Amino acid sequence: MSANVIDVVGLSKNFGDLKVVENLNLQVAEGEICGFLGANGSGKTTTIRMLCGLLKPDAGTGRCLGYDIVRQPHQIRRQVGYMTQRFSLYEDLTVFENLDFVARVYEIGDRREAVRAITERMGLQNRRDQLAGQLSGGWKQRLALAACVLHRPKLLLLDEPTAGVDAKARREFWDIIHDMAVDGLTTLVSTHYMDEAERCERIVYLAQGRIVVQGSAAAVVAQSGLVIFEGIGDDVDRAAVALRQKPGVETAAVFGRALRIASLDREALKLAIEANGAGLAWTEVEPRLDDVFIHLLSVQEARR
Repeated sequence: MSANVIDVVGLSKNFGDLKVVENLNLQVAEGEICGFLGANGSGKTTTIRMLCGLLKPDAGTGRCLGYDIVRQPHQIRRQVGYMTQRFSLYEDLTVFENLDFVARVYEIGDRREAVRAITERMGLQNRRDQLAGQLSGGWKQRLALAACVLHRPKLLLLDEPTAGVDAKARREFWDIIHDMAVDGLTTLVSTHYMDEAERCERIVYLAQGRIVVQGSAAAVVAQSGLVIFEGIGDDVDRAAVALRQKPGVETAAVFGRALRIASLDREALKLAIEANGAGLAWTEVEPRLDDVFIHLLSVQEARR
């Protein structure tokens, strides 16, 4: 991975008085799988649409696939696969008919062979003649992904592609993404699922249109400074209610017979446990990515 497929500086976009993306700098290397994280309204979708030429930025410069994002949006769109949050193919057409239509739009030479190859790669052969509207959520996502990569794009932009899809279908979807990365396909994907974020080589967290933190999942966790204590025992729900009211306790979340409390202040957590943690066996544990994600959301809400 040498060249940057995405390289933008100072990217900004306003809708009226609302600043959606503000002075955003983003680089994504060739062949990289980069995760885009952030709360709803943090600017992820707007950024993706600017990168693929669907929205013109109000400020900023940069290139996507070597093309200027302001002056050459058409050239970018020809070489990008963009998958939106909602299923956007024709539900009254079959799997084959949808893919054949997409192949016509992109003027693919031997389109029937292209459709045959992509249905085989995505495991859609047995559903070739099934109406798209009759597919389950997981198979719809596979079809949508097949349509996105049918023209062999160099960059894949995925906007919460697995929302509402079961865990098995999500894992299979991500296996396909990693298989395509072997062939050099670059992917920028927004997600709210932490297990998906952990499958990315790098994650970029947005808040109010700005990048707050970026790096590998392990690096983001290490940089957070978050302290986690975990208590095991009975009646964790009652303990959680009490501990949430204590000064310095940022979150208190129950997982079965385990209670995890988080803060940037280790001493505050210890005092809270002494006051309301009796009956539980407490140990300090390593933060997880979901702990850091919730922490960043809390910081963002506090600043509003």
